[in-house]
Amino acid sequence: MTIAENAERRAAEGKSVLITGCSSGIGWTTAVHLARNGLIVFATVRKEADAARLQRLGEPNLVPVCPVDLTLPEQIAGAVEFVERDLGRRGPAELFALIHNAGGGQVAPVELMNIEAFGRELAARVRGSVALTQACLPMIRRAAGRILWITTPAAVPTPYVASIHACDFAVNCLARTLGIELKKWSIPSVMVRCGGIRTETGLRTTADVEATLAGVSPDGAALYREVMSVWAKSMAAFDRKRTDPEKVAETVLRALNARRPKPRYSIGYMSRAAAFLEALPPGLADWILKKRF
Repeated sequence: MTIAENAERRAAEGKSVLITGCSSGIGWTTAVHLARNGLIVFATVRKEADAARLQRLGEPNLVPVCPVDLTLPEQIAGAVEFVERDLGRRGPAELFALIHNAGGGQVAPVELMNIEAFGRELAARVRGSVALTQACLPMIRRAAGRILWITTPAAVPTPYVASIHACDFAVNCLARTLGIELKKWSIPSVMVRCGGIRTETGLRTTADVEATLAGVSPDGAALYREVMSVWAKSMAAFDRKRTDPEKVAETVLRALNARRPKPRYSIGYMSRAAAFLEALPPGLADWILKKRF
């Protein structure tokens, strides 16, 4: 372990965090990384099988919380009560950080999006995130802690993933608004904005395109088959350059340990290019993207 890694571990030890969406990918990797660096990590999952997989890692600081479906208010309340009781047994019921990560989405043009699935995603990523934040803020305030949001640079319109980016657009708004509203209590609201990250979900674009086209009317599939097939092929090249999720976990740890964390961290393939596009006038950014696609 390097000197810098030792310093990070000492800074983190004893702090507690709650992170959502830990069954796989960024959530799983980040939860394990934080636990191995001395934090007490409450990792939420929806399924008992995923909780059991986390337990089998044998990490003493890693505490699965299950079931937690952010579309269900009673499960949000149950999760927060569990965390508060557990922290109370350890000492003061103080939560240093809430890390919003849970979410998914569908690959589809807006015209062919599954509305029921989109509604569930909005309920989880937006309404559920607000409910969880409200429930955790008393513990965070006692700890003089912070809130982190693992998200995408959602202000950039990206075709065929609007269900993901629409939720992240709302999350960006929530994170920035909280940064203003919670200033009185010195509670930072931090976005970890991810570009292309190598996860199971991120690497199945072609399969998702095929599933979408198979699940809609023949007329709908005919409208988009050619352009989505071309897009899927271009994404295959993108996928080969994706960043390992461990880099996200390392960025989250830095944001947790920073005395004054930045409001935004960028990590992942093409994340800086997306940030550049966001800084442009919207009309110019749209013109560039229309040329690209």
